[in-house]
Amino acid sequence: QAQLVESGGGTVQAGGSLKLSCVASQALSADCEMGWYRATTSNERARPSERELVARHWTDDTITYNEHAKGRFTLSRDKVNNKLYLEMTALKSDDTAVYYCRTNCLGTVYWGKGTLVSISS
Repeated sequence: QAQLVESGGGTVQAGGSLKLSCVASQALSADCEMGWYRATTSNERARPSERELVARHWTDDTITYNEHAKGRFTLSRDKVNNKLYLEMTALKSDDTAVYYCRTNCLGTVYWGKGTLVSISS
């Protein structure tokens, strides 16, 4: 069973940047997509299905961004080292949330425990 561990969260001022990292405890096959999701602080206990997509790396190496992330966030994946990154710039107060790493391997889904990102004004 794969475990995902996120890191890189913290508190930054509006307009600042953060880079989140996610590492999988075991090698992920080429059939595994990976992505970042988030749950706002008003809904920290959101069920996985209620978490909002931020960006997703598909198995064909295409990347999908949610509208709120386009132009500000960059998703990248290191398949050799089983890592996923999310570089976030021009952060806004609305970006305050717990950010979760997720992988879906042919229908088997794993989630990390999340890392908190807080944006101060």
